[in-house]
Amino acid sequence: MGSPKHTEVSVARQTPQRPDADEPELDDTTEPNEPEEADADRPSANADRSLWDSVDIDPVEIALPAGTGFTLRAYRSARDLTPTDVAERDQDDPFLARRQVIEEEEDDETVVILDEELADEFAASDEEDERGRREADGEDADTAEKEAAEDEAGDEEVPVFLTHKGKLLLFKTPESLVSFIRSGAPNDLSQLDSWQELSERVEPADIAPLDEDTYELDLVVENLRGGHDTWDPTLLIEAGEAARDLSYALRLPAVLDMLSAGSSLDDLDEALRASVNGGVGGFLGRRRLKKIGAQTASLGWRTIVGKISAVVDWRD
Repeated sequence: MGSPKHTEVSVARQTPQRPDADEPELDDTTEPNEPEEADADRPSANADRSLWDSVDIDPVEIALPAGTGFTLRAYRSARDLTPTDVAERDQDDPFLARRQVIEEEEDDETVVILDEELADEFAASDEEDERGRREADGEDADTAEKEAAEDEAGDEEVPVFLTHKGKLLLFKTPESLVSFIRSGAPNDLSQLDSWQELSERVEPADIAPLDEDTYELDLVVENLRGGHDTWDPTLLIEAGEAARDLSYALRLPAVLDMLSAGSSLDDLDEALRASVNGGVGGFLGRRRLKKIGAQTASLGWRTIVGKISAVVDWRD
């Protein structure tokens, strides 16, 4: 992260030549070309960053096949965050809804024992067996280790986006994003201690994501389809980082699995990272890339972009 998205091409400066006598000289009063309207409307990346440094939240720009939008992202300790509620989102998925019904039916199945004395005997026997098994297997020690591991995981910083009920909120303009922040509407970032300060201070000019916080997920599939020689390592590496953050924050286990360690797309990511390095490591990384199928990679990424797009709530 932090590397520029597009390589700048340096152009050699030519020595100016004296115009021919037959050619009219340029009028010094000629007005320079006006900047393109799109550039004029876009917030400056050189905007004051003091607000974002103070609240420890960053504006993010994400491009998807349906369009480009602005949102917010922060990193906080996992123990301090309440994950986004996906219950309502999962109800819209018939496959997930059916699975939940089956699990609830299984949970409702109980065994009824009519003889209370016999039930008490079974309960006492089960408790003794359980105690004996714990002592024999050293389960108490295992439990302590597990709890220690959970405590360590709770201290890990994890991503949280501007989400609500399992949906990523994407805004088409900085003005609409600022209006939402100021509105007091419910969202998952409002649990952060610095949210109130942000809502009081933020202005549209502040919504100016840095290059490393701008992700072009809409270009990934086409870039991979172009073949190994056209792959853009910076584009693909940053897209992978964004997809991991989004899939964690939005609770998309299928996407996390596709990008998990040892997966084909994780192998692609590691080879891309190695390829941008010089020396032997870069050479070996480029050799690894040649062994990765372009079609497989593009199909995998098409699935990822599709799953992320499906949980986006576009706001004007």
